[in-house]
Amino acid sequence: MLPPFDYFEHRRACLRKQQERSSRIANLPTYYHSPLTSEDSEILSKPIEELVQDVHKHILQPVDILRTYGKVAIRAHAKTNCLTEVMLPEAETWAENEINKKGPLAGIPVSLKDSVAVGGFDVSVGYSCNTGKPYAKDGTIVRILKEAGAIPYVKTNLPITLLSFESTNDVWGRCTNPHNSKYSPGGSTGGESALLAFGGGRIGIGSDVAGSVRAPAHFSGIYSLRCSTGRWPKMGMNTSMPGQEGIPSVFSPMARTLADLTYFSRSIISMKPWTYDHTVHPIAWREEQEKDVNEKQRFRVGVLRTDGVVDPAPACARALENVATALRSEGHEVIDVEPPSPYEALVIASQLLNSDGCKTFRSFFRTGEWDDPGAAQMNFYMKIPRPLKYLYYLWVRYVRQDEVWAGLLANWHEKSAYEQWKWVAKREAYKAKWHDWWENEAKLDFMITPPNATPAVPHEGMKDAVSSCGYTFLFNLLDYTCGILPVTHVDSTLDQLPPSFRFQDLNGVAKGAYKHYDATEMHGLPVAVQVVGQRLQEEKILAVMDRIEAILDMHGGKYQLLEIQQ
Repeated sequence: MLPPFDYFEHRRACLRKQQERSSRIANLPTYYHSPLTSEDSEILSKPIEELVQDVHKHILQPVDILRTYGKVAIRAHAKTNCLTEVMLPEAETWAENEINKKGPLAGIPVSLKDSVAVGGFDVSVGYSCNTGKPYAKDGTIVRILKEAGAIPYVKTNLPITLLSFESTNDVWGRCTNPHNSKYSPGGSTGGESALLAFGGGRIGIGSDVAGSVRAPAHFSGIYSLRCSTGRWPKMGMNTSMPGQEGIPSVFSPMARTLADLTYFSRSIISMKPWTYDHTVHPIAWREEQEKDVNEKQRFRVGVLRTDGVVDPAPACARALENVATALRSEGHEVIDVEPPSPYEALVIASQLLNSDGCKTFRSFFRTGEWDDPGAAQMNFYMKIPRPLKYLYYLWVRYVRQDEVWAGLLANWHEKSAYEQWKWVAKREAYKAKWHDWWENEAKLDFMITPPNATPAVPHEGMKDAVSSCGYTFLFNLLDYTCGILPVTHVDSTLDQLPPSFRFQDLNGVAKGAYKHYDATEMHGLPVAVQVVGQRLQEEKILAVMDRIEAILDMHGGKYQLLEIQQ
């Protein structure tokens, strides 16, 4: 149906999907709505490696584990609106008849970002135009999961456009943070982080093009790994920007615990995903990288204190310093670093990601469909006629004297193929400069950085904070492996802005971020650090995260997960 008449089709589609979800939940067998039992509590307490062993030994049946986590997932949804497709009845059938009960993930429920294709279900990506079109067969990662013994059981919420650190859309509604319902759980894989933080699962799969598995882990207090391109399957998915390869999106794992994240990653690679998906590099799991990390006595660690665009807020700076201090106290060499300009990366990456003039992600909208405020801001500036935009650029640059915001605006327009190639050349030159700096100047084992300038943003906060993504976006451009390690929580006493803080002196990007920083309102929200390696160092980074967490535990600072509500 053509605009504006497609508005009515949009409203009908949203109502239909929400009623369908409500009906599926209401009609679940009674045990999904019953209180947790002592058997449930025992299952919930076990890491996935132990659960797999119990299935192999016939101590537990896969359906036992599924029903336990299904119970908690339904509770998580009631609090946070984290679920989209509820697949529990089908999952019980898969648990009995389809999965490999001798596989490395036998009996483990795995939640999926809504963009992952499961046979028989829609892949809406938050757009109403994608509803009512169930996929005929499972996507690649779902086939791998089932053949490894895992059970897909729910799909999770995300933002329309997939270009936000919030997770809201008309089809499924707004997802909230389980720690504080006034705040976002992150995005674009926010439903996953809310579900895992609440305890409604131990393992999930998301995607990341500018921080979309890392910001949610930071906002909600879980663990995630941003894999380099080619290490994780990416076929059999849907997206808001098909064909966009300027900054490639990667699918990657998320988990409630670090041990589960490592075991799950190792298990997926053990399935030889390159035999399922042509985009995956044939690289087996390299235990020698883990061994090297575990045996090394002294690391050389780089600390990126700021990206030069938005200094981290006190809570995020404190978490970073806690880790740096703990590492230093154990004899590791910890140095502050000044790498090639992260701001340059933000400019290049933002131009490449939106080189189509925001046309592709806008093409799926129907009349009246709610738009993410951050994505709407990007589109607004993109559509300003270039002569007027140039005048605005001059005003920002020379009157407001804001070089940072002006630099992002300067080339913010749709690119021709000729222009796109020039930006790709800039990207590759920048990557080479970073590689040379890391190898020949800094000579680091790994880096630690803030994952974001602030903890979780309040709902609608991305209207202002949309450009404040440099701490994650940088490493999408570089294609470096990154892990998120939760460290602490916002403290209303320790994390107040200092008296010397002057909001009016900030650049435009920093103002958008700090507009919503309030340590009193944010008290109790999680705060993480980002652990960074070079390309294709997944095994190494997971092992480094384990070493860091062990050191934090020795110093009384290991992160405390949100307790599962009985």
